[in-house]
Formats: sequence, structure tokens, C-alpha cells
Amino acid sequence: MANTAGSTRLSYITFKTKHANLYSITLVTILCTIFYLAGMWQHSPGAIRAATSPSSILTSVPCSSTSAKASTNLNLDFSAHHQAPDPPPTLARVTYIPPCDPKYVENVPCEDTHRSLKFDRDRLIYRERHCPEKTELLKCRVPAPHGYTVPFRWPESRQFAWYANVPHKELTVEKKNQNWVRFQGDRFSFPGGGTMFPRGADAYIDDIGKLINLKDGSIRTAIDTGCGVASWGAYLMSRNILAVSFAPRDTHEAQVQFALERGVPALIGVMASIRLPYPSRAFDMAHCSRCLIPWGQYDGLYLIEVDRVLRPGGYWILSGPPVNWESHWKGWNRTTEDLKSEQNGIETIARSLCWKKLIQKKDLAIWQKPTNHVHCIANRRVFKKPRFCKAQDPDMAWYTKMETCLTPLPEVSNIKEIAGGQLTKWPERLNAIPPRVNRGAVDGVTAEMFREDTALWKKRVTYYKSVDYQLAQPGRYRNLLDMNAYLGGFAAALVDDPLWVMNTVPVEAKINTLGVIYERGLIGTYQNWCEAMSTYPRTYDLIHADSIFSLYKDR
Repeated sequence: MANTAGSTRLSYITFKTKHANLYSITLVTILCTIFYLAGMWQHSPGAIRAATSPSSILTSVPCSSTSAKASTNLNLDFSAHHQAPDPPPTLARVTYIPPCDPKYVENVPCEDTHRSLKFDRDRLIYRERHCPEKTELLKCRVPAPHGYTVPFRWPESRQFAWYANVPHKELTVEKKNQNWVRFQGDRFSFPGGGTMFPRGADAYIDDIGKLINLKDGSIRTAIDTGCGVASWGAYLMSRNILAVSFAPRDTHEAQVQFALERGVPALIGVMASIRLPYPSRAFDMAHCSRCLIPWGQYDGLYLIEVDRVLRPGGYWILSGPPVNWESHWKGWNRTTEDLKSEQNGIETIARSLCWKKLIQKKDLAIWQKPTNHVHCIANRRVFKKPRFCKAQDPDMAWYTKMETCLTPLPEVSNIKEIAGGQLTKWPERLNAIPPRVNRGAVDGVTAEMFREDTALWKKRVTYYKSVDYQLAQPGRYRNLLDMNAYLGGFAAALVDDPLWVMNTVPVEAKINTLGVIYERGLIGTYQNWCEAMSTYPRTYDLIHADSIFSLYKDR
């Protein structure tokens, strides 16, 4: 009985509690509904107009209240209290830069073929950089050609380029039998051929590799003079050799433009009267394959310039006239006497520079620069010319005239020492302390600073990739430009990616570090950023600028 009574009481309490909860829920629901309906009415357009009409405001605030407030002597302050001044009206509007006329689609201001006709044709001076006057400067955006398409990714780009991006078929006709470039439907293909390597650049480089060692890492940087479409440089990349290729903007339309579309480092340039825009002792190897440079003329001026940019122990490779003239003179439409004289002239100049001819095999001839100038100083008694240059900065190369004097190598203590210091082999060369830094030849740069800069750029590039997913995607970017490269840390941090960086050292920089960049096994050039670069529009996939604007802020 007790259990039954307890159960009945418990059931009664539960029933009562449920009813209480039901009443609470019902009450809350009714109140919420009333407040919601009131809110809807209050925010309706009619309610707003009724509440905010001028008459309602005037009737709700009697004049006596304003006079009463005035009698309290309150001074109302309606002035703004923020500190930042309003921007001038002229700064609030962004300047609109219109697109250029379509005829400027390949505009390269300092390499304009029409302007060049005003300059001296002797020694191809008219093909050099000639930048426009201020009155000639274009203030418009260079448009892309009709149908422009994102270039092929590397390594496919080595073989193909879209016709719409470089709409020039001249070379497909002019060099048809030499396999430079072919036109197929909507694209160009590059078989890798050249005037002197009909079997292709790869086979040609293999032939060079049988004469000098291209595999041990001692050769990392190269320069190709008169490069054509840069197939030589394109196929060196698979051998971990990085080449700077250049050719003039001349009747061979779009040579350098083709090279860049292929993803190969290249600049518009010519050997005429001004030094090449590279420091002394920059390249491990220089190459000319029928580049049409008159090596034996002008007192050997152009070979002297090659000597300046070659490192001690570096190689110069020549194929084409006059090499192996005995086999080719009929096809070259030149007399044997003429070709023999040209060959003798080159041999004489090379000896006067103290170069050693290593070998001539079939169509290839290779010379080597001495590792120091101990013997060369002694044999000036035999070779009166060229004399050693005096009071000259060998690394100065921006609008600097070539001279017919021999750039002296750094002094050595014995005949076996390598002038300027021994370079470490690639890939260790990238992060080894460069000889210029070890010798204290770069003002204000120490070995510790070099290590810190290398580590800093590894961190920075890791961060860049975290915010730019395309940079982190291998193969998305191929051609990169660093506008203020300093020691090349940005490029060094990207060395494992399938891309290359053109490291630029501004001529206004306080310290000339381009020599250090080359000693690391990287490539670059000098540039004044108040002028246009000697490259085609749409050259680079990514442009990196560190401290560049502060460098030019007062210009």
C-alpha cells in the first residue's frame, strides 16, 4: 500500500511539473509573438514616416526646452576630432594608363630598329642600346598580341611555342634547312638544330663534352654570343649548365623572343663598341657557333672582351668560319686565302691574350684562358699588344666602352695559384663562400653576412610559397627576374625548382655584387631601372623587387 501511495504521489508531481512547463512555454511564445509584431510595425515605412516627420519632432520638443538648455551656457563643438588630414583631391583618383596602339605589341624601347637607323653603322653601333628621349617615351600599356596564350610549361616549352605569342615565320623560311625552327599549325617546334649542328644541339654538346669535361661541375655558367633561338643554352640545362644567350634585334626576326618563349635565359645584345653587361671573370665557358662576329678585326677588340668576362681557366669554343675551312670553303662561298687569313688572325690574337689552344677537331676549336697572368706579364716583351689596362674597374660594364687592352687578373703568389681564388664545383659552389667575399673584394660583405643572407632568403622564399601557391607549384613559373638581387639569395633559394632567375644588380647600387652572383653559379646582368630592359614584352612569369623603390625614391 505504501508503495502504491508513493507511486501515485510521484505521478501527481510529474503531471503537475509537466503542466507548469507547458504554461511557461505557452507564455513565452505569446510574449515573443507580441514583441515580434510590435517590432514589425515599428520598422514599417509608415511607422518610420510617422515617427520621424518634421511636425512630430517639432511638437515633441517644445521651444522652452531649447531656451532652457541655452541658459545653461553649454558650448556645442561640431568640429572633427580625428588627427589624420583629408587626402588631397588629386590623390583620390587613380591615373588611367591607356593601352598602346597594337603596333607596339613587341615594343622594346631601347632596342627600336627604326630609331637605330639614326646611328653609326660602323661596327654595328646602330644595333646597340639607344634609349628614347623623354619626349619619345610612351605612356601606355603594351598590349598582348591577338590570341596570346600562356606558354608551354618546361620542359615541353623547349620544343614548342605558340604562334600567336611570337607571330613571325621569317626564320622558318630563312633557316629551313638548318632546323632552327618549324611552323606546324598553331605552334612552332624547335628541333634543336643550328647552322653548325645539323644533328641537333644535344649531339653537338656531346661532341663538346668529348673534348672538355662538362660533367664534373667545374663548368656551370656559360655565354652564347649570337645565339640564334638559343638551342645550345636550352640543351645545356639538362647538364646543370646555365647559359646567358644573346643576339641583336636584326633581320633575323624574333631570335631572342623565341628563346624566351622557350623558357631559356636570353637578352637582346650585340658586340659592337660597349662592354657586355656582365662583370669580369663571370663565365666558365663562352661559345660562338657561326655567330658572325669579326673576331680578327679591330685589333682583337671582341676577343679581348670575351677574355674580360671569362674566369681564369675558362674556355672559348668556336665553330663555323673559319674553323675547318679546308672542308667547307666552297659551301661558304669564300676563297681559301680569305679563310686562312681569318684563321691565322684569330690564332694570333688568342696567343697575344695568353690563351692556349686545347684542340681543334672537325668543326670545333677550343681555347683556354690562363689561370693567372704570371706568364702573360713576362711575354709582353714578345706581344707588344694588347697592353694591360690601367686604372680601370674591370667589373664596370654599363655603357662602358670596350678597350683594346687586356684586363689584368688578380695577383697571385705563385704560378700554380688561380687568380681571384679557386671556385668550388657545382652544386656545392652555390652555398660555398665566393672567392670575392673571402678575399674581401666586396666592400662591406663578409663571409658571415653571406651565410646569414643565404639563410634569410631560404626563410623568405618558404613564406613566399605559402602566400603564392603558383610559385609553390613546380613548373608554373619558368622565367623569373630579381630587380635588386644583392648576393643572389632569392635565386639560390629556388635552385631546386624547374626555373631560372635573371639576377639584376642596379648600376645605382652602393655595392657591385654581380661578380659574387656569378661565383655562386648563378646568372645576371646590370641594369639602370630608369631605362627599359633589353628584353621583349611578356618575358617574365614573376618579377621580384626587394628594396628597389627605396633605391630610386629620390630619382
